[in-house]
Amino acid sequence: MLETMRNAWRIDELRKKILFTLFIILLYRLGNAIPVPYVNIADLKTYFAQLENTVLGLYNVMSGGAFSTATIFALSIQPYINASIIIQLLTIAIPSLERLQKEGGEEGRKKIASITRYSTVGIGLLQGFAYYMLIKNNGLLLPGTGVWEAIVIVLTFTAGSALIMWLGEQITEFGIGNGISIILFASIIARFPSQLITMVSNVSAGSLSWWGMILMLLGALAIIVLIVVVTNAERRIPVQYSKRVVGRKMYGGQSTHLPMKVNMSGVLPVIFAQSIASLPATILMLFGITKDSAGFWGGFLKVFDTTSALYAIVYFLLIIFFAYFYSTIQFNPIEIANNLKKNGGFIPGFRPGKPTSDYIQKSLNKITLFGAIYLGIVAVVPIIISAISPVARNSGISLGGTSVIIVVGVALETVKALEAQMIMRNYKGFLD
Repeated sequence: MLETMRNAWRIDELRKKILFTLFIILLYRLGNAIPVPYVNIADLKTYFAQLENTVLGLYNVMSGGAFSTATIFALSIQPYINASIIIQLLTIAIPSLERLQKEGGEEGRKKIASITRYSTVGIGLLQGFAYYMLIKNNGLLLPGTGVWEAIVIVLTFTAGSALIMWLGEQITEFGIGNGISIILFASIIARFPSQLITMVSNVSAGSLSWWGMILMLLGALAIIVLIVVVTNAERRIPVQYSKRVVGRKMYGGQSTHLPMKVNMSGVLPVIFAQSIASLPATILMLFGITKDSAGFWGGFLKVFDTTSALYAIVYFLLIIFFAYFYSTIQFNPIEIANNLKKNGGFIPGFRPGKPTSDYIQKSLNKITLFGAIYLGIVAVVPIIISAISPVARNSGISLGGTSVIIVVGVALETVKALEAQMIMRNYKGFLD
């Protein structure tokens, strides 16, 4: 990875793209430090300290801490991610959108992107208004805040989310890698230095031992290695193309393979599962109920706390469910079998058509199960360790599976993008 970065830096065009990407990240981090007016930031930070184990805590992680300080980029890329997922699901449910995506070519993709942008602004308005109501209902606004101030707050949140979307598109077009992924990567990685400082401070204060810190770092390294191995793993189904004679020439006859990624759905199942599993605590927290509250709901939160066994089990099962759900959306065995049949391809030992699609579906189910279990282990093991180990609780560093999967995945994708561009620029062709 470091060698790839050094080689890319030597190429003038790639060096400009890297510097442009870093400049956009700098602008994004500066926006994360500018607070929205009329909000009591000090009280807001105190309030969000109680929401670490809720969906709002997840949003705060994804925004690099901007959500808990009500900056102009507080909504981060969540509106764009939600809009992209909604439009992607609608392209399956609505035939006209599906035709536009598959048969519209470049013009169709531009229209889908335009629809996604407008949807991002609409979702940003809704989330900005919801965030304003959360602040207002908990008395976190400055005195004298009225209707016009409320409009300014909501529009600032919405404009911030739209600006982040634009910054991400600029990175995709003029920088390195996928812009939205790079911004999400920067948001998560920005929290690591403060967490490491907290860990060192805990060691100095005596609340954490040196060997405990070393164990935590080794555990994080082991999770990263596992993510790298599984991210690059794939199941290759052999495909043979039959020979055919056209005029005096013979075509086909070559052997290839159909690649199927082990972790086909990426980190999305973990994000969806964490959002739903944290939903009860989030809703009750909005009504001022915590696990220390008396009565039924306080006891419910104690049982359904993120460190409880019930939460870990529900979280794990939801990850498996969403992994299967998303793989069925992304990978259509019937369509792939039909395409193979049209092009004269077949899987050795299986007849074209339904037998081929059944075999692909069977292979997909096995791979999805393995990938879902892997995601569940990466997401749940840090929770279990934090619950049973005082060393992890006193470490001051969070080994959230979602964050680690995103960071490692984006890093691998960016390195592959750099390698692809270097190969394209160093390849002279057979005419030279």
